[in-house]
Amino acid sequence: MEGLPPIDFRGELNAEQFAAVTSRPGPALVLAGAGSGKTRTLTYRVAWLLHQGARPWDILLLTFTNKSAKEMLERVEDLTAVPRGQFWGGTFHSIGQRILRRNAGAAGRQPDFTILDQKESEQLFSEVVKETDGAFIKDKTNPKAAVILDAYSHARNTLRPLDEVLAERLDWMKGGPEKLLGFCARYEARKAEGNLCDFDDLLVLWLKVLETDPAALAHYRQRFQHILVDEFQDTNRLQSRIIDLLGDRHQIMAVGDDAQCIYTWRGADWENIMAFPQRHPGTEFHHIDTNYRSTPEILAFANEILRHRPKVDGFDRRLLAVRPAGPSPTVFTVGDTSQQAKLVGRKILQLHNEGHALGDIHVLYRAHYQSLELQMELNALGIPFVITSGHKFFDLIHVKDVLAHLRFVHNPRDQVALSRLLCLLPKVGPVAANRITQAAQEIEAAQGRGLVRALRDPAVLRKVPETAKDDFNDLTITLEDMLEGLEAAQAKPAPTNPAADLFTAAAEANSVKVARTPAETTRVCIEGWYGTHLKTLFPDWRDREQDLTGLLGFAAKFEDLGDLVAQVALLNGESSDKKAEPEEDMLRLTTIHQSKGLEFPIVFLLGVADGLLPLTRAIDDGDVEEERRLFYVACTRAENMLFLFAPRFAVSGEGYRPLDPCRFLEEMSPDCYELADYAHRRL
Repeated sequence: MEGLPPIDFRGELNAEQFAAVTSRPGPALVLAGAGSGKTRTLTYRVAWLLHQGARPWDILLLTFTNKSAKEMLERVEDLTAVPRGQFWGGTFHSIGQRILRRNAGAAGRQPDFTILDQKESEQLFSEVVKETDGAFIKDKTNPKAAVILDAYSHARNTLRPLDEVLAERLDWMKGGPEKLLGFCARYEARKAEGNLCDFDDLLVLWLKVLETDPAALAHYRQRFQHILVDEFQDTNRLQSRIIDLLGDRHQIMAVGDDAQCIYTWRGADWENIMAFPQRHPGTEFHHIDTNYRSTPEILAFANEILRHRPKVDGFDRRLLAVRPAGPSPTVFTVGDTSQQAKLVGRKILQLHNEGHALGDIHVLYRAHYQSLELQMELNALGIPFVITSGHKFFDLIHVKDVLAHLRFVHNPRDQVALSRLLCLLPKVGPVAANRITQAAQEIEAAQGRGLVRALRDPAVLRKVPETAKDDFNDLTITLEDMLEGLEAAQAKPAPTNPAADLFTAAAEANSVKVARTPAETTRVCIEGWYGTHLKTLFPDWRDREQDLTGLLGFAAKFEDLGDLVAQVALLNGESSDKKAEPEEDMLRLTTIHQSKGLEFPIVFLLGVADGLLPLTRAIDDGDVEEERRLFYVACTRAENMLFLFAPRFAVSGEGYRPLDPCRFLEEMSPDCYELADYAHRRL
């Protein structure tokens, strides 16, 4: 292409990057290790192709986020002076909608189709369910639209049979998937009738155009002489199928890192990158392993993680260091997760006093609930922090829902908590909730049995919308069960002699009301109505259930429910990040998933123990290798210092749960880290 500014490719790239950038047009797999300059390689590849005579519109550049697409095209424009608008570059979905606008007829749409957002898709699906089977939506044990739609989306993106996915992901639902298949079919018809596309359609219908319209397929195969795909390890089967169809001449350069494939739970297929050489014969491998991010000691630790994963020909690699030496990673063994929080807090204060900015320190963890005890400790120490992976633990919707149960049974006059619970019911808003509350207050005033029991009165039930009656009944049963345990605990006499102990034990054995601790009361809530509600309402209910298990561990620290409720209010009131100014120096907390692609001067990794990392669920489901990749991603975020914390026990609703040593650490050479044993020290 004429008029391009000169570029010294050999001088501006290292040897590994230069080899990949200047490789032949045929199939190439670029395995770019953490911190190795992947974006730079892709940017210069586009510039190289232009210098070899390619036109901007000959190149298809596919990314996963709008941010990365924008950044890459801006860099290309700065490097080549070619306006970014001349390239076919963007996310899979943005390119899909461009192609669908031009080939709408083959996709069963008009060119002016509307794209539905997630909420609009769920609303349309809900309408379909109501129209098709009104009784289904009234049955509280059936999944809500969002849950069915999530399973449908997973099936479409993974190209798996829908009935198989429904049976697998909704195995708790009574009955087979036949009815759900009908809902999905009618949903497709409604979208076609309304000239609508949901987000998945941008890929599903793109694939349909390529598979059913030979002229369109031939046109785009001819148009895209060079296909570049970023983060190839994160592609799903649907995306991979589109790429393979377009790249019939194997003119594909796939860039990614199989060691950082951590999104299989949302459809990413690790086999896409591993089987790329088989699908595209003659693939050239390019390894970009020179790491500009981390110290040699941190990279030696990361390489040890990679050394123990299953071997696959062509995919071996070892990160190479260019930075000066630094401190070795340190593994702190601690007695339990409470001691872990205290030690992390102390270590952060020490580093801050030594001159390290809080903003340079990031705390990573496998699951959100694992940060709960640390959040409490940071508040107690007055260390300002912000959670970059979402809300603070007690601000999570499902956690606040359970806390509303606890608040109400502790203080039945808490109308804010009661209103929140009532508004969880179908067809109940603030006005209906107020009507129900007033009716219960009248019954309570007349009978004096307390507001919780007054909710069970038939006169109150008459104020509840018909579609919410079953849920309301189950909610009030749960609340009464929680209250009875609380009342029994409050009435339990304090024995003064051994004989009294025996008498009390005998009385409890014969009592219908069993005294419950705050943790046990919380468990009644989770295992009662709300547990079913959680499962039917949220597609990610398993993760939310895990958070609530973490809440049980927090509740186990208290002997009195009032103290528990008060402590939560104090913690929320002292939330330092809500009052902090944007420029304030603050500690960052985030999940490992949310940290991918980022880098931090100092990294603390919590919960390095079997059951926490890897998670128990992953061990049971046989997903240990993805947990290993998560461990690798977490450790390679660190630039200068890496601290890992290995608790021996986790605090749970049942007390202390023993944790086995992390299998990933156990197999590693002890020469690649320092060990600091705090398990038997008092902090």
